[in-house]
Amino acid sequence: MSTRTLRTRRTVLQTAAAATTLAAPFVRGAHAAEKLSVFKKDLTGLLVVDPYNDFISEGGILWPLIKEIAEAVQCVPNMLAVLLAARAAGIRVFFAPHHRDRGPEDEIEGWKYIAPIQKFGHERRIFGAGTWGGTFREEFTPLPGEVVAQEHWCSSGFANTDLDLQLKKHGIHKLIVIGQKANTCIDSTVRYAAELGYDVTLVKDAIASFRWEEMQATLEINVPNYATSILSAADTIAALEHATV
Repeated sequence: MSTRTLRTRRTVLQTAAAATTLAAPFVRGAHAAEKLSVFKKDLTGLLVVDPYNDFISEGGILWPLIKEIAEAVQCVPNMLAVLLAARAAGIRVFFAPHHRDRGPEDEIEGWKYIAPIQKFGHERRIFGAGTWGGTFREEFTPLPGEVVAQEHWCSSGFANTDLDLQLKKHGIHKLIVIGQKANTCIDSTVRYAAELGYDVTLVKDAIASFRWEEMQATLEINVPNYATSILSAADTIAALEHATV
């Protein structure tokens, strides 16, 4: 391990040994983009990114990699709590699913150029089409009237999908973002949303990643440049309870 990596790890971990202590900066405390949010029902949408069993369920292919951080920040319970609060507030819900791999028949087999993250997923058949892992965790099953966008091929929920079209057709300008994972699909989707003119709130303890350094990079370095607000699930739910018409 390089000296730079060790230095970064020490910065993230500091002197804490317990996972709950590690999680604390990502659950409470200020971030550069953190501020009180006001959500208007007719302009706001909740965007749920990749709530697949392979990511957030015991037995999923990626769960062993994400489990430590997901459990430390209570990611899955927070995702569900925000989803239920948004539904109760009358906020429209949108889902941004990752491409579901079709094995030897998948379109990727004929590609000349494939990103490392796409190769990683295809070789392991992560989010396999027709598999339990490639199905949304049961609690996140879309309800009638909720919008499931076209599957994204790489990381951004917007690139090469109809997500932007769906949001605009429903009059959505403000997004609340939850899901997986911090430094890939969440980071990319938030950036792309900002480029398209959306006002973004990221729920910092309703996301997770494989390493604490990835969470730090997303929440403390990258996303504050693009998200108007970075809130805890508790603060997001409180704001949703006071959503205006």
